[in-house]
Amino acid sequence: MRLDSPLALTATAWYPEGRQTVEEAVAAGDIPAKTARELGYTSLPVSEDTAPPDMAVEAAHQALALSGARAERLSLVLHASVHHQGHDAWSAPHYIARRIGADNAVPIGLLQQCNGGAVGIELAASRLQGDPDAGPALVTTADRFLMPSWHRWLSDYGMAAGDAATAVLVDRAGGPTGPGRAPDLLLHSLATRAASELEVMHRGDDGLNATPMGHSPMIDVRRTKRAFIKAYGVDFFLKTAADRIRGVVEEALAAAGLTGDDPRLRHAVIPRLGSKAMAEAYIPPLTDVTSAEVLDLGRATGHVGAGDLNASLADLARTDLLTPGSHALVLNGGGGFTFTAVVVSKC
Repeated sequence: MRLDSPLALTATAWYPEGRQTVEEAVAAGDIPAKTARELGYTSLPVSEDTAPPDMAVEAAHQALALSGARAERLSLVLHASVHHQGHDAWSAPHYIARRIGADNAVPIGLLQQCNGGAVGIELAASRLQGDPDAGPALVTTADRFLMPSWHRWLSDYGMAAGDAATAVLVDRAGGPTGPGRAPDLLLHSLATRAASELEVMHRGDDGLNATPMGHSPMIDVRRTKRAFIKAYGVDFFLKTAADRIRGVVEEALAAAGLTGDDPRLRHAVIPRLGSKAMAEAYIPPLTDVTSAEVLDLGRATGHVGAGDLNASLADLARTDLLTPGSHALVLNGGGGFTFTAVVVSKC
């Protein structure tokens, strides 16, 4: 997606105080030591008391305060999640909008699995480019992975799940977000490509049931992935994913006016999956396209559901990983499958 002009981003992430270290998880029998080494995480944030929409509200308040934007000026509140949000047959996005005072915004929920936060930023950018009267858009994500429905260490291969929320305010650069406040980052381009032929990875041999959790009492993505591998083989996934990853990286860099070896491109940020999964599926096609330093920001957070890319934007915004004028490419993917890359620079 080529932008008419760079968009302003203010990005924050909220993490609970509770944590489970990998040593504690191994000692408790939550994960085998060999699997823990392959994942490469040091700890996972754990929210026992705060529900995901309330986590999103906390992150949203932070983003609004930092940007100086007024909640009543928001045109969209886009909320993405992977797991249960705290109630059934109910709209978490409307709850978040009400809690932050975004009374004029249209709340929209996104079910894009682990790429939901990234797609939210793309939809926000499209709204701002397509409607000159639209106010800023807020993209939130929040997920919490608790038993008995989700085993944060063992419900899936290649990742462990941490509890977190993110908020990214998307606005026009130089727009009236607040009294003289500069944005954290400038968004220069986005690219998204899908691989719908991979949706079966999260469905396996299962039929479509009539009630939630009808296939098993705990979400078990390992079971569906085993069925996928038996039917299609690992190489089918790796080749398909590599094709889409190279495609989104090339497209995002070109739309931002950068080459893969451009000295302005400081980092190429990868998703917050396990180290082995990153080495096998994401890093090879990424490094085919760019020589930028690969940056892994997820060792102390785990995979944060729909918010990996957005959490990495928050890290880029709130630290000195980037200097003013330097760029980063942030890559993400989510079940379905959909892959997104964005290019940002530090203000």
